[in-house]
Amino acid sequence: MLNQAIGFGLEGIYIKSFLLPNPFTDDIKKLNNMLDQHHIELIWAWGHPSGFKNGQNILVMQGFKKHALIAKPLGAKVIRICDGGHKTRPNTSEKIYKRALIPLLAQVTDFAIQHDPIIALENHSDLHADEIVDVVETIDSNHFGICLDTANNLRMLEDPWEAAIQKMAPYAKATHTQAFQVNPTTFSFWPSVVYGQGSIPLDKTFQLLHQLNYHDLLAIEIDYLHPRHPSEQDAIRQSLDYLKQLKQSTLDLSLHKQGAA
Repeated sequence: MLNQAIGFGLEGIYIKSFLLPNPFTDDIKKLNNMLDQHHIELIWAWGHPSGFKNGQNILVMQGFKKHALIAKPLGAKVIRICDGGHKTRPNTSEKIYKRALIPLLAQVTDFAIQHDPIIALENHSDLHADEIVDVVETIDSNHFGICLDTANNLRMLEDPWEAAIQKMAPYAKATHTQAFQVNPTTFSFWPSVVYGQGSIPLDKTFQLLHQLNYHDLLAIEIDYLHPRHPSEQDAIRQSLDYLKQLKQSTLDLSLHKQGAA
């Protein structure tokens, strides 16, 4: 996977902790050497698919700490976590739900303050946008923010732009950019498409992040690829080109506005 990233000329990569079940091995040194050699930024990712099961699984805290400890040796400044997933979304009242969740995320934040990474909580089809913003504001720490996934809240029937992205973007510490094609006749069908197509306003998202002075990674995430795109490699390459063009056009627009001012 890292060799593929190098081949695409990417500037950064997410690596999920489950890919290294025993993190304290020589593989870490090899991985670190490759990242340094090719100047690739790493975001370390923990918790897929269910994380803390939305506050109901305190036993995985040791697992989180075990894997989070290698973020610093690998040079990862950000750790993406999942509080839960769509299968663990709480059905209890907000008060009971937060009573279980907030103390766990406070422990995670204390750990981050001690060891220096930033924690980015992904909107992982378990929390509505208002809920995840409320969690971040309750934790209230520079070490804790959001991994902004551009598409996941669409799965929860929230408008991806007005109800989700606009609300969460000010708290973004990392991103998962996704492009979905929603089928109105089969609403549960969520295929990924090449960027610039589909139902997610990536152009407006990028402009908003730029206005908010977000200058960190824009991660390409492709899930189940739409059958009209037979090659995953081509889809990645086209999506990467789209993001580069979007970045340049956003910078050009910003310079134009500055000149006009």
